[in-house]
Formats: sequence, C-alpha cells, structure tokens
Amino acid sequence: MLSERQRMILSAIVDDYIRFAEPVGSRTISKRGNVGFSPATIRNEMSDLEEMGFLDQPHTSAGRIPSNKGYRYYVDHLVQQGALSPEEINMMKLFFTQKIQEMEDVVGHAATILSSLTNYTSIVLAPEVYGTTLKHMQIVPLSDTTAVAIFVTNTGHVENKTVTIPPGMSMSDIQTVVNLLNDRLTNVSLLEFKSKLYNEVSAELGKYVSGYHELLTVVEDVLHGGDKDRIFVSGSTNMLIQPEFKDLDKVKNILDLLGEAPKLIGLFSDTQLGVQVRIGTENTMQIMNDCSLITATYSIEDRPIGTIGILGPTRMEYGKVISVLDYVSKNLEQAFARWYKTNG
Repeated sequence: MLSERQRMILSAIVDDYIRFAEPVGSRTISKRGNVGFSPATIRNEMSDLEEMGFLDQPHTSAGRIPSNKGYRYYVDHLVQQGALSPEEINMMKLFFTQKIQEMEDVVGHAATILSSLTNYTSIVLAPEVYGTTLKHMQIVPLSDTTAVAIFVTNTGHVENKTVTIPPGMSMSDIQTVVNLLNDRLTNVSLLEFKSKLYNEVSAELGKYVSGYHELLTVVEDVLHGGDKDRIFVSGSTNMLIQPEFKDLDKVKNILDLLGEAPKLIGLFSDTQLGVQVRIGTENTMQIMNDCSLITATYSIEDRPIGTIGILGPTRMEYGKVISVLDYVSKNLEQAFARWYKTNG
C-alpha cells in the first residue's frame, strides 16, 4: 500500500511525464501548487517509490519516469477520466446521428474519429461474424460463360465476385440454385452457412440440377470473406511523432504489425467486457513492450459484437483515451441497435 503522499507524488510524476516526455525531478514536483512538500521530502519518497518498482531512473543525475508497474498503479487507482471538449463531443454527436448504410462504413469512420481525437493509432474490429447472416443472394449473367455472384448480409455488407458458369449449366439451372439458397439459407448465421450448405441444401439441389457442386464451391468462397473479422486501422503514422519511437527499427516493427490483420486480431483475443488497459509487457507480443493498448467492447443486448482500441506508447494520456473509448463504444452500441432494428 502506498501512503497518500506517495500516491500524490506518483500521480504528479506520471502526469508530468505524459505531458512532457522528460524525466521528472523533485524540484519540478515541489513547484506544483497542490503538493506542498519540500524537494528533499519528495526525493526521499521518489527513492522509495523506485525501490518498490513504481519508478525508474534512466540516468544517475536525471529525474524519474514511471515504470510499467507505476503506470498500472496509476491506471488502477489514480487516473481521472479526461473531460472531452464541447468541440470533441459535437464531432462525435454529428457522426453518430448520421444514417448508417453499411456497418463497415460506421466502423471505418469511428476508427478515423478515434485517431483524430487522441493522436494515437486506432484499431477497430467490426461486428463479429456470429451476428452476421445472409440476407439475399443473386447471380447475374455477364456472358454465356461468366456471371457475377452478389451476396448481401444483414449487416449491410455486400460481397460480389465474377464466377465461371459450370459447363452444361443453364441460366435456368442457376436461378433454381439461387432460389433454393435464398429460401433455405436466408437469416442463417455465416458460422453455420457451410454446414447447412453441404449437409442440407446440397442433397436437395441434386433433385433439380446436375453439376451444381462447382457453383456451391464458388458460393462458399465468396462468403468466406465475410467470415473474417474486418479490422480497421487509422492513424498508423501517429506512432512516428512519439519521442519513444525515434528508433526507426522499433517503429518499423510496430508499423509492420499494424499491416497484418491476423496478428492485430490476435491482440484482441482475450478482450473482456468494458474498458481494458494493457501496459507494456502485459501485451502478448514482445514488440509491444513499449506500448499500451486500451480497448473497449461494444455490445447489443449484452452480447459483445465488436471491439475498439487505441494503441500508443506507455506514456499515454490514459484519462483522455479512456473517456473517448467509453463515449464512442456506448454510441456505437446505440447506432448498431438502431441499425439492427431497422434492418433486422
């Protein structure tokens, strides 16, 4: 347990280091109007905090900086959510009052807003596939041998792909396939789609159409793209303006990570409900040791459907980021609830 004085000094050091990115000395802390302790007293407490692992001293004659343990204590016990400015609130209100056409549109725009408001990198996972169902499919002929397959999901997402018409299959046969698929697979979750396609629908198609197997493979391939979590990244280059990432090799590893969707999705694999803060080595990847990742889930009827996150240095403005994520996640929930109500 830290004393009240130690808590005050630790909080002051974290706040100053977040703001200026320079080690904080005892004299700087003593000049703060709300502290009221002499530099000597503060130095003694800083020494104790360092021994307990809450502070690090980069150089012998320099001030202290927070350690990962110090940031963790700060986030768990000391941080205060930062107040959003009227301009920031108006920006978000304006966005969330717009009519949603496709879920991917609102998620992509939310990523842009998050990076703009925080000056860090935002990562947003679109609604997960278990909440996604087939709404309608259509196959439109382009020539005697090719057609375009179009699939619309209940999330408003549209997938289309040019396909080769199997030899010997007429457009009448193709329409029979489409009608049966729409009849039997509309409102079926994409997670269950493949199983129902081959275990239930395939046998029935054999009664009416021959040579349909190639077409079913095409249908599966097109919709397989919808099985993958869609991930949106905004503000990747914001990492370059952080003093911690002047080392180009270090920042290159982070930028490479931001370009690899499967690895990014893995960062969210153990995300819990509400706001979650992972600091430095608490992250699963070693290249994230100098970073913090703050995430928040958004839900419909208490079922999480997606995640939003902010990636930045451990010297992150935690209070501000937590406030922004909390606000955006709640508004995403309301926006998607309205969308589901309208689009079913």
